[in-house]
Amino acid sequence: MNNNLHTPLFPEIKPYNNGLLPLDDIHTMYWEQSGNPNGLPVLFLHGGPGAGSSPTHRRLFDPKRYRIIIFDQRGAGKSTPLGEIRNNTTPHLINDIETLRQHLKIKKWVIFGGSWGSTLALAYGEAHPESCLSFILRGIFLCRKKEIDWFLYGLRNLFPEAWADFVAPLSTPERSDILTNYYQRLLNPDPEIHMLAARTWSTYEGSCSTLLPSPKTVNYFSGDVVALGLARMEAHYFSHNIFLPENSLLENVHKLHDIPATIVQGRYDAVCPIVSADDLHHAWPQAEYIIINDAGHSVWEPGIQTAIIRATEKYKDLIAQN
Repeated sequence: MNNNLHTPLFPEIKPYNNGLLPLDDIHTMYWEQSGNPNGLPVLFLHGGPGAGSSPTHRRLFDPKRYRIIIFDQRGAGKSTPLGEIRNNTTPHLINDIETLRQHLKIKKWVIFGGSWGSTLALAYGEAHPESCLSFILRGIFLCRKKEIDWFLYGLRNLFPEAWADFVAPLSTPERSDILTNYYQRLLNPDPEIHMLAARTWSTYEGSCSTLLPSPKTVNYFSGDVVALGLARMEAHYFSHNIFLPENSLLENVHKLHDIPATIVQGRYDAVCPIVSADDLHHAWPQAEYIIINDAGHSVWEPGIQTAIIRATEKYKDLIAQN
């Protein structure tokens, strides 16, 4: 697949309803619905963790056929409190998804997730396969130690300038443990300290997310809300190995073998290298596996966007026939 086959997004739409759902004594979830209230339910899981959702994400789905459900995970986006790490683990997020499904009175839904969203989609699906109609996954991240180490150190091999900016706030000794020293800064109560760390971390990720330089992408990642949610949540989850046993996502993917799925992966994805998607493909051979040979990580890479929209189009018809 190449950029000449670029499929445009669906038109801009606004939610037909939204709300704030209390989750516990600390957290409140922002959620919204758009598209067709009687359409096929699809749940959009944003990346990060902590990146939050954006209005453009609605445009990946045909609004005439899909009931599009989007929410911001704990500590992210419009959910409150922003950047809060207490009561914030993968099991909490899995339970939040079920809480939302029951709140909206949905029996089953399509699960869409990219990057960390693919991680959470797998974790949720393996916990609740009975609630899942199909999966569309992009930029696979299994959050294994080697993948975290690649993000913190290995990206230097491809993006040395971005990595140099990333570690610039750290002393030379601190660079031997980037995660611990960033995590300490990101949790510092002084906004001057934690926001500088957040913007630096998030800008680093944005700079490495596209095949070709994209100032628009970097600018999005450097915004205060995205930066704080993304950097603090990523450091929090990475520091705790995403609160799941090592390799548990691959070891339990057999629970999803009977559910239709499409995996879309950029060949030159530097943030989530293709080896993880390949590992998932071999553990889940029933899933359709699409490699985009001229793309990096971002969902907005033309080839990835096209493949995703084709998948959403495919599943709206496939499910409708059943």
